[in-house]
Amino acid sequence: VQLVESGGGSVQAGGSLRLSCQASEFTYSSYCMGWFRQAPGKEREGVAAIDADGITAYADSVKGRFTVSRDNAKNTLYLEMNHLKPEDTAMYYCAASAHLTAIQALGILRPPVGYWGQGTQVTVS
Repeated sequence: VQLVESGGGSVQAGGSLRLSCQASEFTYSSYCMGWFRQAPGKEREGVAAIDADGITAYADSVKGRFTVSRDNAKNTLYLEMNHLKPEDTAMYYCAASAHLTAIQALGILRPPVGYWGQGTQVTVS
């Protein structure tokens, strides 16, 4: 299983970024996929997830600002981030799980459970 994130960068508060996660070597369409983030000195937290049926779940802190989506034909997961705030600054990780719903993944999916990418840094100033 390979998950490769891209699209991170530095942006001013109020700006937007779109993260992508390219998946390979597993049956992507049948997995629940999610975005997670970890800021320095803090625990990893769930940001947004989407299951195999397209059902989504979001952390309260990003509802209305972030949108998660998936393109099963391209084996790609996306996170559209708008109205970014300094507190959104973190390393963002893509993860996959075969056994969880979106809301379950958001709450309990953490390493070493599941499959994880290497992360992409988002900095909001």
